[in-house]
Amino acid sequence: MGVSVEPRPAELPLPGGVEGAIVRLHPLLSGEMHAPPGLLERPSGPLALPRGLQFGRVNDSWIWLPIPAFLVEHPGAGVLLVDTGLHPSIAFDPAQSFGRLGAKFNRFRMQPEQALQAQLRARGVDPAEVRVIVMTHLHTDHASGVSEFPDATFVLDGREWERAIGPRGLLHGYRTEQFDYGFDWRAVDFDDPSVDSFATFGHSVDLFGDGSVRLVSTPGHTVGHLSVLLRLRDREALLVGDAVYERGAIEEDVMPLVVQDEHHRRRSVKEIRRYLEQTPHSLVIPSHDRELWPTLDAFYE
Repeated sequence: MGVSVEPRPAELPLPGGVEGAIVRLHPLLSGEMHAPPGLLERPSGPLALPRGLQFGRVNDSWIWLPIPAFLVEHPGAGVLLVDTGLHPSIAFDPAQSFGRLGAKFNRFRMQPEQALQAQLRARGVDPAEVRVIVMTHLHTDHASGVSEFPDATFVLDGREWERAIGPRGLLHGYRTEQFDYGFDWRAVDFDDPSVDSFATFGHSVDLFGDGSVRLVSTPGHTVGHLSVLLRLRDREALLVGDAVYERGAIEEDVMPLVVQDEHHRRRSVKEIRRYLEQTPHSLVIPSHDRELWPTLDAFYE
């Protein structure tokens, strides 16, 4: 599938690094998506996908999953985001972002004030000040709001871009119309010989060169999924995206319904589990943990 832009190789570190920098983290809830419980844990037996999705059989067992993004304040690099949440149009016409088919098979709960730009302004941040956006991956619920930040530099795993623009991208959970804009896209090559390990993660890059924001490769949910490790004042925060949907799945190793590579996912979950064993006081936030999100603070520093 043709797209209007191709990412350039990410030349890291990006400008703005500050020796000893710590960051402030704001979890932002951009809305919710209605989903069958089988999405979180794959049913056993044959025909797991159609049974897990429960096509056309919405019932009381369905759950509302949080759709987040994260605001990170860096002392030198300024304001950055992790993922873009839901597009503002979701509050009144989901088809504008998800297409007619996507809007037909998905239900959302979103108030206009939950749009990221509105939430940034409520925190005294001009959306135009967002310099960098790290994309954990490009699935529709994470990339829906890309168009709202035309001046930002978008950073992602290069393998994720290639899969998303591929001929079967829609079947893998992508919609190129959400991210096919002539913005500044930068692709990280986690297989480059210069890429190092960090803690329990086999492949990691230092975004600003000061250790405050590290991108760690956690493929499996998608072939180019990455997580973000942040240095706060007294601990670290690990934003695992969809590497696991819920915190409990880290220990139980529950296999969700949608996985592009089961082997790589198991390896990624093992790296996350070992990281938690070594740093038990770290803040770990999966994107869609509906029990965790109501307990989160407005910000962490």
